[in-house]
Amino acid sequence: MKNHSVTTLFSALSVSILLVATTCAKAQTSLTAMSNKTSLSTMNASDVLIDQPAQVIKTFLTAVQKGDHPTAKALIDPNIQWNQPGTNRFSGLKKSSDAVVHMVGGMIQASSQTLSLADIKQLTVNGNKVACLVRWKAVMPGGGVLDVHNIDVYTVEKGKIVEAMIYSEDIAQEDEFWGK
Repeated sequence: MKNHSVTTLFSALSVSILLVATTCAKAQTSLTAMSNKTSLSTMNASDVLIDQPAQVIKTFLTAVQKGDHPTAKALIDPNIQWNQPGTNRFSGLKKSSDAVVHMVGGMIQASSQTLSLADIKQLTVNGNKVACLVRWKAVMPGGGVLDVHNIDVYTVEKGKIVEAMIYSEDIAQEDEFWGK
């Protein structure tokens, strides 16, 4: 029953993302124009318009994808509320940017530097909230493999990410991979 409700939640969130996506052509055009104007990898947090949550999140995710930790951290509010799902050693509520950086550093170390944001599939906006469909991959030295889609929902205020709710497609896979 629990697995069914997780699948139902993930399906409902996926449908919501797709519905919102149909209304976001303007935001996508803005992101495309911004990408053509300036390489995201050369942008600083101060270059992001504070009234454009999708731009903040696109810059953040691109920085994460490229391993640009200073840019990613600069976009996280010092008092962020980051909710990492599951019951593994990295799960739970993180209440500061330092706690988030510590969590991510632990994940990178535990996966022998193989943790990667493999794909950013969709970004959709509703006010100051941005929902993203992303794919994470990693390999443990002993052979464990992580290959999971997540729906991340970020809240942006004044150009900073103040909240992150992470929903995993396969929390059992994540719990097994990361361990206690």
